Amino acid sequence: MSESLWSRVADLTLTIAEHRWQSVMPPGEPEHGRYILHLSDGRIEGLGEEVGGKMMDEDGAFLALAPSLALGGSWTLASFSDHVAGLDLWPEPPEWDMARRLRRWAFESAALDLALAQNGLSLAEALGRAPRPVRFVNSLGLEDPPSFDTIGRRLERYPALRFKLDAQPSWSASLIAQVAATSAVDVIDFKGRYGIEVEDEAALVAMYREVVARFPDAILEDPHDLPEVAELLKPHAARVSFDAPIATAADITTQIVNIKPSRIGSVRALLNIYDHCEQAGVRMYGGGMGERETARGQIELLASLFHPDATNDVAPSPYNQPDLTAGLPPSPLIPGARVPGFRWS
Repeated sequence: MSESLWSRVADLTLTIAEHRWQSVMPPGEPEHGRYILHLSDGRIEGLGEEVGGKMMDEDGAFLALAPSLALGGSWTLASFSDHVAGLDLWPEPPEWDMARRLRRWAFESAALDLALAQNGLSLAEALGRAPRPVRFVNSLGLEDPPSFDTIGRRLERYPALRFKLDAQPSWSASLIAQVAATSAVDVIDFKGRYGIEVEDEAALVAMYREVVARFPDAILEDPHDLPEVAELLKPHAARVSFDAPIATAADITTQIVNIKPSRIGSVRALLNIYDHCEQAGVRMYGGGMGERETARGQIELLASLFHPDATNDVAPSPYNQPDLTAGLPPSPLIPGARVPGFRWS
């Protein structure tokens, strides 16, 4: 059996002399506040982003606790990961279990960045892979009430733009037909695995029926676990993808999977998923949990190493704005010069 990806980085050494947390609050967007972890040896710094940020720490209890965490010392990436797994990072238990992995990813990604930089390696060099141009899609919903204009305006400015769309039961048959006529949609995300209550099951099933028929080549992500939906999707199993349920390789049951590093939570689990998918022939594409700072570049880098030609939900952050400005980087994103660390240059 070939060497695992994790074994190529597990023994990387890192030294931490100090750490600090930075709170980043985008102007006018408090819901997108996030925390950045800085790990440093006094000269070289590793960065990690906690995408949950203020949303997971409304009263600032974690931000107050964080400076006292015992992170200093000499480690390997594996021993630091084990150490973080044993720390109490929650002054109060989180509302949902996934939050634990989001917070842990900030530590793990910062440690990987620092370990690589201190050893003078890029992630590509450490893993023995070459970064390639990254194809990306623009992920968004059609607003409420849904409107074709949401993507129409974008296509006027960027005619080659591709999309990952969040489906809604309120999509009418005529709207679905209009969107499908653009031939610009690569993924339909039903968000059916987040435990969100279904208010009108008949409308939901009707929407599925139209979407499946109108988008014959699109990936169908996170369909609802309902008997009528399952029956509709039986002939389309090869294009069904899971996203929300994926935290370990054991969770993968479909032929396509959306891999979100921050939701997986650890470097070891992430690399094991990549190994599993490559060995089992599972198609991969990358996504995120709203990364905007350093973690946006990190998910772009991972996409360039493992699934560059896929429908990657890693568009540069300006694509998240309601109206797109001119001059945004087009797909595919071209890798820059070699940079030591876990960074997209």
